[in-house]
Amino acid sequence: MGNKSVQKGQTMNTLFTMLLFLVFVLCALFTVLIGGKVYENITARMEENYTGSTALNYVANKVRQGDTYGGVRVKEVDGTSVLELSQEINGETYVTMIYYMDGSIRELFTDTQSGLGLSDGLEIIDCDGLELKQEGRLITVETTGEGGSRLILSLRSGGGRNE
Repeated sequence: MGNKSVQKGQTMNTLFTMLLFLVFVLCALFTVLIGGKVYENITARMEENYTGSTALNYVANKVRQGDTYGGVRVKEVDGTSVLELSQEINGETYVTMIYYMDGSIRELFTDTQSGLGLSDGLEIIDCDGLELKQEGRLITVETTGEGGSRLILSLRSGGGRNE
């Protein structure tokens, strides 16, 4: 009789140990699954922020580089809002146009007589949208979508040609 109670106690100890190990394994599994989901969310959020902030920094640097009197303006070309940066090189006038088309921000550098259109521009960065507005010396650049943000630039040179 004593032998059966010892065996029963060992069985209960083994069963309790197995149950405790199972709980530990399940907790470890859920921790890994939850951690993976958190990592996925952080990565998606970082990608959204990267796209919005990179696009704004790119446009801001281009405006700062081309900020000469009458050299920066926002205008409409074929129904698209375009940031136009003009410069003169060896007596020829060249323009850099930055705009949004077909899911990306594009840039086109050309002389004014080339006949190139917006569809000829190079893709710079994928983005959900870009809005450009000018009010006097202030240029507002806004990226749209989930990672969108806004930047207001002040032209130091004195504004656009029509000011």
